[in-house]
Amino acid sequence: MNELIATAHSPIAEPHLHAWAWEIPVYLFLGGWTAGILVLSGLALWRGRVAPCRGGCFALTSSWPALLGLAAISLGMLCLFLDLTHKLYVWRVYTTFQPWSPMSWGSWILILVYPVLALGVLLDPPGVLVDRFPLLRPLVRFLAESRPARKALGVTGVLVGIALGIYTGILLSALGARPLWSSAVLGPLFLASGLSTAAAFGHLVAPERLEREELARMDNVFLVAELGLIGLLLIGLVSATRAHAEAAALLLGGPYTAVFWVGVVGLGIVIPLIIQSLAVSHRVTHTPVAPLMVMAGGVALRFVLVVAGQHSHWTRL
Repeated sequence: MNELIATAHSPIAEPHLHAWAWEIPVYLFLGGWTAGILVLSGLALWRGRVAPCRGGCFALTSSWPALLGLAAISLGMLCLFLDLTHKLYVWRVYTTFQPWSPMSWGSWILILVYPVLALGVLLDPPGVLVDRFPLLRPLVRFLAESRPARKALGVTGVLVGIALGIYTGILLSALGARPLWSSAVLGPLFLASGLSTAAAFGHLVAPERLEREELARMDNVFLVAELGLIGLLLIGLVSATRAHAEAAALLLGGPYTAVFWVGVVGLGIVIPLIIQSLAVSHRVTHTPVAPLMVMAGGVALRFVLVVAGQHSHWTRL
């Protein structure tokens, strides 16, 4: 991603994304998934929801989404760190703020994610955590008793999650040298995909039937939005310059057509949408197949766009 960092004027060490790099797509997926967790959990808190289950089971207002979010974003940042060329200088990005640099914005947004997720853990903390760190008990009690504090945390989680999800798409769209990435639709598309994968994971593991069905319905909305944004992305590319049309051709008859339309659109969006629509209307029983396909489709979307984008150029004109 040398061109991306150069374009963004970031002081951070330069990533060296090449055609088959895996670190950046994995980072983009984990960042989007964490953004989805932040938004969905934040909405549940803002609506005054209380964890419907205890004893360590998954619920949007329990500590488990925040714990998993902390693990996911940390793993994603490790992937980003592994992709850097000059790893010893990564700390320099936090000595400045460049308002015109997507990388600078993203770096500081990632820092904001950690305290929000940490407070989310304290909403319903594991007993071993409180026993080991008794100084946390007043804060845990305050969050448990103060509804305004929980709602404020929910609103903050939604805002930070939206910023993180959109940033993962802007990280690519800021690079004008790659026509496939040169679209403002990438930010909303990656946000919708992150929300979809987070909702899919939620209704995959949630033990409560009502919450599982609610998350499945929300996931259906996100999948429809994702389909619409993919359509807007392709229409925008085809109707723009010749270089953008050639970039779109990589997905419309080019070498990435099959994996994009079969792997991302078909198996990752359309088929799960049909299965989940039948499930929420109680025509078929709940199955883990659909949410697993949604999450696999989210990973495939990042890999296809990152790899195909590096094969789109202006220099052929």
